[in-house]
Amino acid sequence: MEKWYQNGFRLAVAIGVTLLFSGCALVTPNPPQRQDNICEIFREQPDWYDAARASQDKWGTPIATQMSFIQRESSFRATIRPPRTRLLGFIPWKRPSSAYGYAQAQDPVWDEYQEDAGSLFSGRSDFDDATDFIGWYNARTHRIAGVSLHNPEHLYLAYHEGQGGYQRGSYRGKSAVQSAARQVASTASRYQAQLNACEAEFQCDGAFEFWPFCRG
Repeated sequence: MEKWYQNGFRLAVAIGVTLLFSGCALVTPNPPQRQDNICEIFREQPDWYDAARASQDKWGTPIATQMSFIQRESSFRATIRPPRTRLLGFIPWKRPSSAYGYAQAQDPVWDEYQEDAGSLFSGRSDFDDATDFIGWYNARTHRIAGVSLHNPEHLYLAYHEGQGGYQRGSYRGKSAVQSAARQVASTASRYQAQLNACEAEFQCDGAFEFWPFCRG
């Protein structure tokens, strides 16, 4: 009987460790139902406000801009990847890029982020890490290319093309990229107007936070 208990305990520990290091994809939330309204998004996922606020405080990119990037890149889907290309028109083949997660960060730049600001355990399917990555990347765009952190259109152009590509003007011949950047800016503007009306309710959601002593 003692041996049975020991084996059962070891099995439970092994399963727990496997679940811990397999990432949190098992418990990633569903995409918000109302993606056109940032207040409704944060009402569904209050922790997302805390993550975006922490990134804003750390790196300077406004919450509304961060959320507009994620809405554009992944529609708030934690584990999304670009669809595979088709060999001979029907055989599933390679993906066009290594983009993954909320922010659709690709492997090389994600590795840079982990070395510079994140950690070995940062994950692209983790919302906190995704917002921190966007803040970090935009701060680098501001430093390298001089783009204002309050200019979501051009921040997105640099996000899509890379800082070097942005400085070379690679986006100028890409109408689809320019259109996407304008849509991001439009979404950021709408999100900001909405957030102005509802942000107070998310600033007081902590167990020990009481108005008027919440963070402003």
